[in-house]
Amino acid sequence: MKASRLLPFDWLVIGYSTAMFLLLVLIGRPFHEYRDEMAFYISMVIVTYVIVLSIDPARNRWLSLFRYGYPVVLFTFFYSMTGGTIFLLHDHWFDPQLTAFEKDIFGVNPTLYIDQHLLSVWFNELVMAFYFCYYFMIPGFTIYVFLKHDFVILKRAITAICLTFFVSYPLFFLYPVEGPRWHFVDQYVNEVQGPVFRQMVNFVIANGAVRGGCVPSTHVAVAVVILLFCLKHYRRVGLALIPVNLGLAIGTFWGRFHYVSDVVAGIAIAVACTLAVWKWYDRFDPISRERNRTSKVPVSHVA
Repeated sequence: MKASRLLPFDWLVIGYSTAMFLLLVLIGRPFHEYRDEMAFYISMVIVTYVIVLSIDPARNRWLSLFRYGYPVVLFTFFYSMTGGTIFLLHDHWFDPQLTAFEKDIFGVNPTLYIDQHLLSVWFNELVMAFYFCYYFMIPGFTIYVFLKHDFVILKRAITAICLTFFVSYPLFFLYPVEGPRWHFVDQYVNEVQGPVFRQMVNFVIANGAVRGGCVPSTHVAVAVVILLFCLKHYRRVGLALIPVNLGLAIGTFWGRFHYVSDVVAGIAIAVACTLAVWKWYDRFDPISRERNRTSKVPVSHVA
């Protein structure tokens, strides 16, 4: 297969999967505990090549949605695989260190202060509603941009989202943190109650969350990437997303899924990855490189 058929997000999927496979081969011990993860990462490389080889986005518009959006389908599986590598390098959680840092900064542990002084059912429901919006953001944004035929924007956005995830996931095992709902379970006095959205979020977390995938908050990170792209290209949508993003960010630590530090780290990674894609995407997109090359060819003028 010609390398020219690979888009930047294809390279990111292949590169991350290959790097994780090699890392597990080199340092994954005991070896048998990582066989599923190694098989998964190899399969992701194969799946990516099959998609690139079999789908020509120029021939069928609807197949192009899958060609450009297939990483959206894979993100859930990549996330679930991080659970098996949390203790790849360390054999303990770093929550005591992180919570001590936050207490030095704020004077209290924010999650405990919220538990003892700020919880209310109506506000719990409000921020949980915003938090739940995350699960629709990536597919919703992808379909919205696709229907507007803004394929260049879509490819850049998917690249930025991939980069954000693949920068974030290794931090899960480089600095494993289980999160406040586990670390402070014996110190909470109250429950974060809510009749609808709190229950919906609890169901998703109970059935899909990884214990230890805390630093950074990828929910916040990816929501910020989408927000930045919308503010740049779809301003009205971006402005509407500002309160959603704010509520989502609050919901991550209000719901005891993350620490405040996780939110800050997620925002920082999202901004850095988005700016990197905006600046350097054209260097890695074969279509952009070809367009830039042909635009520099001198044109002969006949008098």
